[in-house]
Amino acid sequence: MKENAIEPLIQTFLEYLEIEKNASKLTTRNYRLYLTRFSDWLHKEYPGKTINDLNIDIIRKYRVYLSGYVNEKQMGLKRITQSYYIIALRSFLRFLVRNDYDTLAPEKIDLPKGESQSLKFLEQEHLKTLFEAVDVSKNDQKSLRDRAILEMLFSTGLRVSELVKLNRDSINFDTREFGVIGKGGRARVVFMSDSACFWLSKYFEMRTEPFKPIFIRYAKEVMAENNGEKMRLTARSVERIVEKYVRLARIPIKATPHTMRHSFATDLLSNGADIRSVQEMLGHKNISTTQIYTHVTNPQLKEIHRKFHQGNRR
Repeated sequence: MKENAIEPLIQTFLEYLEIEKNASKLTTRNYRLYLTRFSDWLHKEYPGKTINDLNIDIIRKYRVYLSGYVNEKQMGLKRITQSYYIIALRSFLRFLVRNDYDTLAPEKIDLPKGESQSLKFLEQEHLKTLFEAVDVSKNDQKSLRDRAILEMLFSTGLRVSELVKLNRDSINFDTREFGVIGKGGRARVVFMSDSACFWLSKYFEMRTEPFKPIFIRYAKEVMAENNGEKMRLTARSVERIVEKYVRLARIPIKATPHTMRHSFATDLLSNGADIRSVQEMLGHKNISTTQIYTHVTNPQLKEIHRKFHQGNRR
């Protein structure tokens, strides 16, 4: 069996994620953060220990450390964030075991129970109010861009990271579809609604520059090099745009681009789409991920409740 210090193994694992698993830069960066914190903690609490020395007792003490961790702003780690640290550690150990390192079996580490979270999505009237919050009467590029962004998010169910990577020449207005490469390098076809096509077309008609990105910024200086790549709108900028119009529309939900993705899936399932098709359109690897929507979209369960629950008999 192999024996080694933890730092070079973490680096090898991160390279494996990036090259073999085609993980995004964000995922690789997060895993680096999670595993480096574990490595630093291990060296401090157990000097000289290697991955061969890991056991359940060490992991238990690490989880106690995560639970009590407080940063310089006196803020602790949320339960879901603590789960991310343990998930990263389990993935790292799984990689080591597959490569014949003598270390703790990952399946011996239980995941923390997550906090119960309700699934947030926008009802039809909220979506209508949200879209109308954009003042398109000005007929300027910025307002048309914002309306097109909201329509695209709801029409396609795209992740915000997928949306901002799109280029103008990738959209086929004739077939109203385009391709994306999603999580894990999985390719899928994405479809646009009539409304999304309409507003995106109006936005494109207003643009006179040849910049490649589908959505561009209008703040700061114009940077035309490399087909306007530095003009590309960032994911954080799209999040701010959604937050702005949610606030203007006075919607009683803290909606985000991902809420629009939830709304897309909920709308399809509520209107009779089968779950396998929705799985494909969302780009989910496992159908279990898509099944989180079914408890709010099953019309049969709703009808059974209406018919049999005594609170409805008045």
